[in-house]
Amino acid sequence: MFALSLIHFLSLVFLLFYLFYLLQLLLTSTSTKTTKNGHQSYPFIGCFMSFHQNRHRLIHWFTELLSNSPSQTIVLARFGGRKNQMIVTANPENIEHILKTRFENYPKGKPFTDLLGDFLGIGIFNVDGDLWSTQRKLASHEFSAKSLREFVVSVLEDEVTKRLIPLLENAVRDNEVVDMQDVLRRLAFDTICKISLGWDPCCLDYTRAVPPLVTAFDTAAGASAMRGTASASWVWKVKRLLNVGRERQLKEAVGVVHRAVDEIIRARREHMDGSDNKKDLLSRFISSGHSDDLMRDMVISFLMAGRDTTSAAMTWLFWLLTRHPSIEKDVLKDVTFHDKLTFEDLKKMDFLKACLCESMRLYPPVVWDSKHAAEADVLPDGTAVYKGNRVMYFPYGMGRMETLWGKDCLEFRPDRWFSEPGEFKMESPYKFPVFQGGPRVCLGKEMAFTQMKYVMASVLSRFELVPVSLEEPVFVPLLTAHMDGGFKVRVRSRRGFCEP
Repeated sequence: MFALSLIHFLSLVFLLFYLFYLLQLLLTSTSTKTTKNGHQSYPFIGCFMSFHQNRHRLIHWFTELLSNSPSQTIVLARFGGRKNQMIVTANPENIEHILKTRFENYPKGKPFTDLLGDFLGIGIFNVDGDLWSTQRKLASHEFSAKSLREFVVSVLEDEVTKRLIPLLENAVRDNEVVDMQDVLRRLAFDTICKISLGWDPCCLDYTRAVPPLVTAFDTAAGASAMRGTASASWVWKVKRLLNVGRERQLKEAVGVVHRAVDEIIRARREHMDGSDNKKDLLSRFISSGHSDDLMRDMVISFLMAGRDTTSAAMTWLFWLLTRHPSIEKDVLKDVTFHDKLTFEDLKKMDFLKACLCESMRLYPPVVWDSKHAAEADVLPDGTAVYKGNRVMYFPYGMGRMETLWGKDCLEFRPDRWFSEPGEFKMESPYKFPVFQGGPRVCLGKEMAFTQMKYVMASVLSRFELVPVSLEEPVFVPLLTAHMDGGFKVRVRSRRGFCEP
């Protein structure tokens, strides 16, 4: 009871504070100014009002401001003056400076790692310095192993042939409506769990109940993402202290996830011996002699990174292809039916890769990423950075910059990824930072393309997806972006491409 009363009291204080400054601004409107980027900034509270007014459309607001900025960089003043300002950029030179040239000066920083700290702990995606470096070296060694690549393809083959294809064949037979976003998320979670943990949650088997770990993982990820939407960090920190609301849900969900992964680690240790030839990441990490807590946080980070990112990218590409049948026909020429796809087959599918890149350019799985300046700095475009500033690069907005992609930047055009016919060319990671760049470039980039190509080729060569709704879906940017309401389709056999 006391906890709820305190929450109500704090909420009232914040509301009164907000109303006081709103009244002050109305009475002193002459002291407001419009910044060169087009948003209103006020004394002391900076862009709080503009931010609040656009909170439901932040990605569109940021994109508009960046498009109007000569350098594709904006500075948003916040409570506390310069030390708390936020810098958002879509400038490739700035991004290279942040992610590579001055990498040491732009760690994730405590304000960011606090958001995911309860969930991801000291896992590789949520730490800086020596903790990050140690895990990076270990993971880099494993991800470069040919045996892991072969293991990934074998996992995909098993999951696609035994679960995904039969599920879609049943949908064809029964004329059922299928939510492809949900199907792809389940498939991706099964796949990444097998690769990371050597454990099969059987999510894609709709006849089974979803394991508690999966439900808890969803809850923990969602609650962690909501911390980032709070008007100030003290709001969620007070709720965590009082163990109420989403923070209570987060604590309970993290407990379930940790206990489940700890049990998997314990069981794996007990059954590993000199003859063990398991190829999943957990078994490889155990063989390296690291602590159980570190391994748990590492594999949870890989589950987070490998689940919703690939499924989101594939969901949006499937939708885009339904809107561009001529491009879909070109994809089919690239992925004509194979009884058994090999890694070499997948490497040749450059047009499909171009489609995936183009889809992620327009609908990036991770909409933005931020760092915090360890020391004062100046970006290549002249923007001053003060110690402690949050510096954010913005892949969603970058995909919509005419200065980067031309006047047709809003169009789905996979051919822009070819320097000449038949010659695929990957853009600079600082122009297309979907997989980051510099020392923290995504280790799982090639694994992600392998997985997405395998699934897309297997589905498109056999089935046609027909959206139930003709309306354009809504892009929702949380920790990983998704399609609001799912992607509901009817599945049809693809004549001429299916097995007889």
